[in-house]
Amino acid sequence: MTSPTTTAPPASRGRAPEPVSRRPARKHQHPLGLRLKRSWRLYVLLLPPFVYGILFMWAPLYGLQMAFKDFSVALGINGSPWAGLKYIEQFVSSFQFGTVIRNSLVLNFYELIALFPLPIILALLLNVVRNMKFKRTVQMITYAPYFISTVVVVGIIIMLFSPSGGIVNQVIVGLGGQPTDFLSSEFFRHTYVWSGAWQTLGYSAIIYLAALAGIDPQLHEAAKVDGASIVRRIWHIDIPGILPVMVTLLILNMGSMLSVGFEKVLLMQTPLNLNVSEVIDTYSYNVAFASSIPQYSYAAAIGLFKSVIAVIMLVMANWLARRVAKTSLF
Repeated sequence: MTSPTTTAPPASRGRAPEPVSRRPARKHQHPLGLRLKRSWRLYVLLLPPFVYGILFMWAPLYGLQMAFKDFSVALGINGSPWAGLKYIEQFVSSFQFGTVIRNSLVLNFYELIALFPLPIILALLLNVVRNMKFKRTVQMITYAPYFISTVVVVGIIIMLFSPSGGIVNQVIVGLGGQPTDFLSSEFFRHTYVWSGAWQTLGYSAIIYLAALAGIDPQLHEAAKVDGASIVRRIWHIDIPGILPVMVTLLILNMGSMLSVGFEKVLLMQTPLNLNVSEVIDTYSYNVAFASSIPQYSYAAAIGLFKSVIAVIMLVMANWLARRVAKTSLF
């Protein structure tokens, strides 16, 4: 009797499967944490301005409530009693209200009309200069005054225009004229605005030069082929190219229409020009720190009033720019 033979199962023609390696599951990382890990150096660069904003822009907002309180140093902000709109009404009804508002608006409008087009003209002229050595020399000469402190600038103004011993008045007297007080009420605004033009002209042109650098040079080449003059190229290529930048800066200037260069005005202020140099910023400073009885709540109410008007003017200027120029800040 023969025993049954067992046949082995046929060998698989295919390749035997490899054992699956089991790796530990990777913990899911949040996208924010992943971005922080990858770009931590960039976030470190953002840290100083962020801390600056917290300390000097957001934290001071806590003190806005002083405008609505009878603030007392002994009681502190939280302990001082509420006064409502008392100090805002006091400012609006004060005899100084019309003077400081008028002086602020006149000085700002004068500065806007005189200073706004000058950097644009300088940038357009520098953009067509092909002599790089001459261009860099002009830029250096016009940029340098911006880095002079306001105190030094006012000192230079006094040294040049003082009626007793100023260089300009010495020249006038030498030519047979009479000394002129350029810091008097008659000349204060002109001295303030045009000294500011000398100080900020070159630096303000940088942003327009950057915008001009972004214009496609092929547009100018095509215009040259068509026989367009340099004036027509500036009018039809350069100015439309920087128009969005011009509108944006104009809107921002309109938003700060009540804010004047506080330090410069205060340093140039004298009893002889007080009727034209007392602006809302210097008035607020004098009320809070230069009066015999400091009125902190009154000064805070003045600052809040100025900020509200500035926001309203900013929104109106933005709306007008959107309607007229088809471009806006927001």
